[in-house]
Amino acid sequence: MSKPAEPIVDFIEEHHVLTLAISRDNIPYCATCFYAYLREENRFIITSDHDTRHIRDCKESGNYRIAGSIALETKMVGKIQGIQFTGMLHELSGDDLNKARKTYLNKFPIARMTPRLNLWELIPEFIKMTDNRFGFGKKLIWK
Repeated sequence: MSKPAEPIVDFIEEHHVLTLAISRDNIPYCATCFYAYLREENRFIITSDHDTRHIRDCKESGNYRIAGSIALETKMVGKIQGIQFTGMLHELSGDDLNKARKTYLNKFPIARMTPRLNLWELIPEFIKMTDNRFGFGKKLIWK
């Protein structure tokens, strides 16, 4: 599988908060999550308890398809940057969990204080980046 273009990866690595969107029974919901990014695997790692609405809705509906976004907050049109993505959400276990835990805790050491760190991975299937620094409405697409 090909990797996203460097400007997309660089943007993801420069930030640490994403908006996660899910839908259950045709009712949308979104949550804001801190994330760590595994560059080589092109995966986002988030932590979320099983009783949060977004996780509960995914589990109860059996629908783990997600959408999300990361945006640079700016009022300057020429500096607008952001990504939108779609993909799948999976709870981590085993060796994947150990690697993800290490990565997440290195980025967010305060999470060590959480009694139970439930880690999930977001596996993107599609990423669209808008970057007005390269021209108004300039888009990069990765599938």
